[in-house]
Amino acid sequence: MCGICGILYNNPERKVPAELIERMNLVLHHRGPDDSGIWVKDNVGLGQARLAIIDISPLGHQPMCNEDGTIWITFNGEIFNFPEIREFLLAKGHQFRSRSDTEVIIHLWKKKARACARLARYVCHRFVG
Repeated sequence: MCGICGILYNNPERKVPAELIERMNLVLHHRGPDDSGIWVKDNVGLGQARLAIIDISPLGHQPMCNEDGTIWITFNGEIFNFPEIREFLLAKGHQFRSRSDTEVIIHLWKKKARACARLARYVCHRFVG
C-alpha cells in the first residue's frame, strides 16, 4: 500500500512548509518505494510515497491533478470498478492522461461531486464503521 500524508491548516493565511511535507513523505518511503511526490499551495500540502500497481508508468505519479490544476488528490487504495467508471466518463467527453484509478476519482469529482462524496462516506462507513 502507498503511504499518504497531508496538512490542511484552517487558517488560509498559514502556509504549509514544503519541507515539512517532504519530511513526512520520507518517513513513508517504505510504504511506496516506486515513486514519491508532494504538492503544496498556501495552507494545503499533500504527499505520497507510491507503490505502483495499476498504472506503473510515470503518468500515475501523485499527488495528481486535473487538467487545469484546480483539483488535487493523493490516494491510497483501489477502485475495483474504475474501468467501468472510466468508460462512463470517456463517453461524457472526459480525457485521461493515465490509466490510473486515481485519475478516475478526479474526473468523477468534477462530474458528480455530491455523488462522489456520498460514495466516499458510504465506503468509509462500510469498511471503517
